[in-house]
Parts: sequence; structure tokens; C-alpha cells
Amino acid sequence: MEKVFHLGLTRQDLNGATLAIVPGDPDRSARISTLLNNPECLAKTREFHVYRGELNGHSVVVCSTGIGGPSTSIAVEELAQLGIDTFLRIGTTGAIQPHINEGDILISQASVRLDGASQHFAPLSYPAVSDFFATQAMVNACDKLGINFHIGITASSDTFYPGQERYDTYSGYVPRSFQGSCEEWQKLGVMNYEMESATLFTMCAALGLRAACVAGVLVNRTKQEIPNVDHGEIEKKSVAVVIEAAKLLLD
Repeated sequence: MEKVFHLGLTRQDLNGATLAIVPGDPDRSARISTLLNNPECLAKTREFHVYRGELNGHSVVVCSTGIGGPSTSIAVEELAQLGIDTFLRIGTTGAIQPHINEGDILISQASVRLDGASQHFAPLSYPAVSDFFATQAMVNACDKLGINFHIGITASSDTFYPGQERYDTYSGYVPRSFQGSCEEWQKLGVMNYEMESATLFTMCAALGLRAACVAGVLVNRTKQEIPNVDHGEIEKKSVAVVIEAAKLLLD
């Protein structure tokens, strides 16, 4: 059976899995896999660390994507070729609305397409939207676990610094097209910035796949720029949500 190009896996390796949990961080991929039954590492190549395990008797894949849309699109494309049709993204984020607290969970209904990779799948007039049922599973998971969450729109940028209007950089300069953009997104009710959901949502919607995204808030940028919270505790909370959502979707 032919292997996909980057992941180096075959459909047989996934053992019938149709759902993948997709963090960015390879180390987080490993930590999530320990919460599955019978976890097994399938591959470690570049940013893509892939594990398989079981939830509720079903095979599930955990695959890191690295940072940003281009590498996310590779992981999604190759996993889809292997039979995955549902992608649950888990990550961290910076909130830009004052009412959102550090440690809260954000569920993205849709994303502002500040990336480039999504345009390789659909024109900018095409919306970057999550799958209703996968997103509802995230909401139900938060409710079941008693975890505080917000649901809304995310700004998804290709860059961490200028695209998210950060001035604490080598040059201190942000191009004119991004100057004032953070305030505009705040006024339009956008919850947060991250770097993968626009590509994930656009790609999956265009290809007939399902996608949802949950992120733990590390910092509220209306108050400060540098996180000073316990990353581990926030990760545990967001991982609990995505695991419970996966169970609900597999039942």
C-alpha cells in the first residue's frame, strides 16, 4: 500500500481511524496520545509527530501540524487521503476582548482569513467556517466538564508579529495594512488571534471534511503581551475538552 509523501504512512497504519486531533506542538501530540487507550507512535518526521490510539473502541489519530497554515494543510491533506474526515484542532491563543480571561477556553465558529494558504483552496469570498456538529461537540464537552468557554470568531494570521499587530519586534514596525487592525477586529467582536484555523476551516469546508477548533487563552492582550500563567494547566483543560468532544463524535 502506497505511503503518503510527508507523513510516510499508509491507510492500514491508521487502522480505520476517521477522526484526528491536530495540535500544533509535536510535544503536545505526544502528551495527548497518553490519554488514549493503547497509544502507539506511528511517525516522527519534521513537525509531524503522529500517534494512534483508541477512544470508545474507535481508532483515533493525533498528529501535530507545526505552526501556521502551510504545514497544517499538508497534515490535513495527507490524513484525508488515509481516511480521516474529522479534524479537531487544539491550540493556545491570545485573546483581544477584555471580558475573556486567561485560562478560558475559546471555540472558533469561523475565522478571519489573514492567511495565505487558505486561498489555495477557495477564494477570499469563501468563508472559513467550522463544521456545526464538530463545533457543537466542543460546546457540549465544555458544558459536561463545567469549563468556562466563549464561542465566536477568530482572526487567523500567517504571522505571529506583524499580522497580529505586535510592535515588540526587531524593527518595531508594522506595515500600514495591519496598523490599527487589532482595534478593528476588537470592534467587530473578534475574540482572539491564532495561526491555523483559517486554513483548516476553509480547506475542510471546501473538501467536504469536518473541522472544529478549541484554544486555551494564555494571555489577554488588552492587559499585557507576555503570558504569566501556568501553560500546563491551560493545556490540560483544553485537552480535556477535545478528548470529550472526540468521544461525543465517535458515539
